[in-house]
Formats: sequence, structure tokens, C-alpha cells
Amino acid sequence: MEEILVKKILDNVEKVIMGKQKEIMHLLKGIISGGHILIEDVPGVGKTMLVKAICKSLNLSYSRIQFTPDLLPSDITGVSIYNPENRKFEFNKGPVFSNIVLADEINRTSPKTQSALLEVMEEYQVSEGVNTYLLKKPFIVLATQNPVEYEGTFNLPEAQLDRFMMKIRIGYADKVTESEILQKYREIDPLSQIESVASESDIIMLQEKVKTIKASKAITDYIVNITDNTRNNKYISLGASTRGSLCLLRIAQASALVMGRDYVIPDDVKNNAVAVLSHRIKISSAGRASGLNSENIVGDIIERVDTPRAVQYGEF
Repeated sequence: MEEILVKKILDNVEKVIMGKQKEIMHLLKGIISGGHILIEDVPGVGKTMLVKAICKSLNLSYSRIQFTPDLLPSDITGVSIYNPENRKFEFNKGPVFSNIVLADEINRTSPKTQSALLEVMEEYQVSEGVNTYLLKKPFIVLATQNPVEYEGTFNLPEAQLDRFMMKIRIGYADKVTESEILQKYREIDPLSQIESVASESDIIMLQEKVKTIKASKAITDYIVNITDNTRNNKYISLGASTRGSLCLLRIAQASALVMGRDYVIPDDVKNNAVAVLSHRIKISSAGRASGLNSENIVGDIIERVDTPRAVQYGEF
């Protein structure tokens, strides 16, 4: 069963990242939805370690790009180099040609380099001159950024933020968990101890299965009502896009799958709306003056939008 496979991956990752089951599950739902994920948090809470544990558990090809101000677009996508032997230019593939790409501190590079990821994330391909190179699936960008240090950083434009299916935060570990982490990491690195529990074909299978999860018209209307409220809110100057609605539907389908259902219920939407929509909105001056953040605003919208009655199997 699909939910058993997801639980196996979750348990494996928890051997490395302790006390963060909800955050790991958010990441897994994003992956099996085929979406890209933005991980935003302070340094040292395990963002990079989480990505490495996911990659090792899934046995997928992995590359890490450390984003810096001098990084060029060709450093990401690849570059053509002249071969004097055959007198032809040959394309050397960049690090994006992997199943999972860790874009570490993505907000530290220039907008020109950030934009090199736009086509890659949306079209799953790299264009170079007259040639187009398709990326092998599954392909997922997991990007990290530090929200508290702004010197030498470049904010991601709305067009690129919209291409991330979810934004998640890891947060500090509680005192009990942090003490357990210190004990566990005292002598060994747990990352070196875990084995893969799923394969590339398993992830592709889960991604295809997610698309088959049923969603009634009541559910799709509920999603549209939530996103429409982000477009008509005095605290928001830029609301969520139609892509945001589609992403919320897909994550709700993934949530149903990991719970062992083949249909979406309202809680699948409600429990994921903040992670899917909060980075897609732009706070207005009224919102900033009120001291609100995007998570607060989306959370309030979820509370105010009427929830449809419980959806029963067969109502499709």
C-alpha cells in the first residue's frame, strides 16, 4: 500500500531528523505531488541534513548548488564547450540534471541566476542555444533560504516563489528532543547509518497515484473560495494565483493518499493551505502596519471560509 511506503520513508528520515514528523511529512507530500519546495528557516536547524536524508532514503541522484553572488546561470544549467578534436561545441550538463537539486541559500545569488531556474522548474527542461535538453523524472528542486539575514541577499521574485509548491519551516527542536539529538550524534553520524527504503520507480508510482485521488466539486469550490479570499483582502496586495489553487488541490490529494484514502476531505485542504499559499501572497501596507505575517493572514482566511460538510466516498 502507498501509505505504508510513505510511512517507511518517514520513519527512515526520522532516524536523522528527530522530533519533526509534521515537517518531514510536508516535505514528502510535496515530493510525491511532484512539486518544488522552499525551506525557510534560521541556520543550523537541519535544512540541508533533511534534504540529504530524504535523498538517501529515496535512492535518487542528488546535487547541491551553493548559491553565491558570483554564481552564473551556466553554473546551474550547464555550458557548451568547444571540442577541438571534432570541431564542435559539446554541452556539459550542469547540476540541475539530477533527481533532487538542493539550491542552498537561493536568495544569496543574483536575480539573473535565480531566473535560470524558472524554465527548469516549470518545463523540466534546459534550453541552450537552439537545443533543448529534457530532465529525467522525478525532478524536484528543494531550496533553502535564511529569513533573518538580509545583507548580500536578493529576494526571490513573485514569479519564482509561485513555482514552489510549498514553503515549510523546520523550527528549533524542543529541549527533550535536542538532548536526544546530542546523545545520538555524540559518537556517530546517523546519516551514514541509514539505507534507502524506496527507489526512483517508487516515487514515480506515488506521483502518478496522487493524480488519481478523487476530489468532489465541493472540495474544488472550497479551494477556490480560499484562494479568492486572498485576492479580496485588505491585508493582501497580491493574492494567490490559479497555480496556487492547483497546488493546493495536488497537496490535498497527496495528503489523502498518505492517510490511506482515495478521495479528498476538507481537512486535507485546511491542514495544508498555509504551507501552500503563504509564500504566494504579498502583504499590503495595512497588513504590515497591523504586524501581520503571511501565515497569520492565510490562517485567518481558512477560519473564515465556510468548510463544506464531510465528503463521503462516492460523492464525485
